[in-house]
Amino acid sequence: MKKKPRFGIDIDGTVTTPDTLLPYINKQYKTNIVLDDVIEYDFLSAFPHPVDRKEFARWFKENEPYFYAVSKIAQDAQRILNNWHKQYELFYISARDHHLYDVTKRWFEKHQVPYDHIELIGSHNKLEVAKKHRIEVFFEDKHDNAVELAEELKIPVLLFDTPYNRKAIPSNVVRVKNWKEANEWIERHF
Repeated sequence: MKKKPRFGIDIDGTVTTPDTLLPYINKQYKTNIVLDDVIEYDFLSAFPHPVDRKEFARWFKENEPYFYAVSKIAQDAQRILNNWHKQYELFYISARDHHLYDVTKRWFEKHQVPYDHIELIGSHNKLEVAKKHRIEVFFEDKHDNAVELAEELKIPVLLFDTPYNRKAIPSNVVRVKNWKEANEWIERHF
């Protein structure tokens, strides 16, 4: 039996919407940040006033399980991932910490998102995990991750376009606006 191609898929900002945390951040910090304000992979860079990074990190860590439990799924992600699961292996590789596995798995079940494997690595360095699992194409929203994976592994990386990842990209990083565009690319190349 022929082996199914294996996809590496980031979760936050890729399978979930990139603005999913903003309502909680806005409420906590009494701001009105929108996704277009976040032009770096760092929500604090968009704040109209200085914020204590240690305090923000503490607040975020305390609330992280809740945030991930209520994250919004990206439009068309569930339908497309279900279709893909018939012919591809879906390996989710996320920077979330290991202790968030149960809440992550429950979210996948609640939203009926199929998976073959979920790996929470606790850092943004996905290179070794992607290499270990022999990922053939990766789906990501973090610019430097996309570039590193594409250049080091010589694989295509589909970068989900957001205001915080609009720097230059190498030719094997393909910018897509949404899951429909990602699906069209996969249909053309696989």
